[in-house]
Amino acid sequence: MTPPSAHPLRLSLTRLGVMLLGPMVLGACASLPGPTATDTPESAHSAEVTASMTTRPTAKSSPVIPNGPLQSITTAPSTPTPVAVATLEAPQDLWDRLRRGFAIPDLDTDLVRHHEQWYASRPDYIQRMVDRGSKYLFHIVEEVERRGMPQELALLPFIESAFNPQAVSHARAAGMWQFMPATGRDFDLKQNAFRDDRRDVLASTRAALDYLERLHRMFGDWHLALAAYNWGNGNVSRAIQRNRAAGLDTGYLDLRMPDETRNYVPKLQAVKNIIADPQRLNVRLPKVGNHPFFDTVTLDRDMDVALIAELADVSLSDFRQLNPSHNKPVIMAAGTPTVLLPWDNAALFEERLRQHNGPTATWTAWRVPRNMTTAEAARQHQLTEAQLREVNRIPPRMMLRAGSTVLVPRQGKLDNDVPEHIADNGQILLVPEAVAARAQRVTVRAGDTLSAIARRHGVSVANLQAWNNLRPNQPIRIGQVLMVHGRNPATAADRPPTNRVSQSKTATTSTRTAQASSKTPVATR
Repeated sequence: MTPPSAHPLRLSLTRLGVMLLGPMVLGACASLPGPTATDTPESAHSAEVTASMTTRPTAKSSPVIPNGPLQSITTAPSTPTPVAVATLEAPQDLWDRLRRGFAIPDLDTDLVRHHEQWYASRPDYIQRMVDRGSKYLFHIVEEVERRGMPQELALLPFIESAFNPQAVSHARAAGMWQFMPATGRDFDLKQNAFRDDRRDVLASTRAALDYLERLHRMFGDWHLALAAYNWGNGNVSRAIQRNRAAGLDTGYLDLRMPDETRNYVPKLQAVKNIIADPQRLNVRLPKVGNHPFFDTVTLDRDMDVALIAELADVSLSDFRQLNPSHNKPVIMAAGTPTVLLPWDNAALFEERLRQHNGPTATWTAWRVPRNMTTAEAARQHQLTEAQLREVNRIPPRMMLRAGSTVLVPRQGKLDNDVPEHIADNGQILLVPEAVAARAQRVTVRAGDTLSAIARRHGVSVANLQAWNNLRPNQPIRIGQVLMVHGRNPATAADRPPTNRVSQSKTATTSTRTAQASSKTPVATR
């Protein structure tokens, strides 16, 4: 019978026991041999296989089996290095979660203290901001956290728009992140006849954080990145260059900038300070739960907004608050495949939609084939002119230009979902009715240019391009027919030039006559 110590299987099990028990008892012993710098997993595996194949172990390979009771492992006392330890306790609310993610260096200036007092003295204003923001804040915090960005950035809509997704500035910036039209297009925020993604909660948040990440990469400083978000990266870059040329520091507090930008970061710092320590400023923060307010639902067909609200059991106003980018009665699935609904209503909507058997949309898009009045277009689709103007927001005394895309009732051939290229790019193109009434067709002749035609008809090149859907610098060809609105061909541009001196004298005489007539009453009979 083979001795136990020589049996390969028992030897391997014994080695396994030593491997498991040895470190527990002898882990602190410096005399035990350990792996060297040249050991690899492959070499260790080879040695184990060789040992299991040996018929009789040598003295060195005999297992070491400890005797006596096991002793607890102790460690030598050491001076720990202070480190920030993340708590395992879940955030009490969203404010607590925000505080844990604050990472932008604090500003401590008189402007910060001024704005602290301004906000702290207006509890009603704070309440309104939080009431609006509580619908969107969890999503923004999640996105900021997912990207590893400072949580102060989630507070930026408080400064930009007081969390109003319908806000529009005097400079035409729109949405809770206040995107200008051109900047919005740079970040793929669609702005067309059917929606404005600058107001969309998900799209605008994605674009804003993309933009802030780009600005931080550009300047390497969050205060400068925030200044650039407000003032423009070109202006901030030039301000830095001016300071650098003058031998001055180039931090946020060192730059010359407009008052709005000078107050921008201090406002954000003030809101951060209130959230970080509301008791210090005697502010009572409304509670905001650390959970989502809304969920996304997917649309695979066009749907009327009224039907979505009905199936989800939400009011139209509540639906608009979560989907503020839509101002039309229908949502086109090709352009907007998802909408937002309150968390508890999303599942209800999906269940009811599965059971819905009728049509989902009563509106569709129609491309206007030629210039026409709204009354004429309305008659073609069994609408009153007032109805067509209201649903498409066409101002008074304006008519539709060829190529416009308007909403009309579904009927006959117009009974399909709107295709993607129209859902994403449809525009309502308008022209004043008075101008359109004087429209004329002009055939391009040899030697004609847009500038020459515009000059001949007393109009601008820009208008000529807009009326005919011409791109900038797009060439025209002989025989091409262009639409010209406005002034007739017999304009001053076509008349023989008159003597400038005579014109000047005539103008002076007319001015004097007008002045005299304004002072002397005219007798009437």
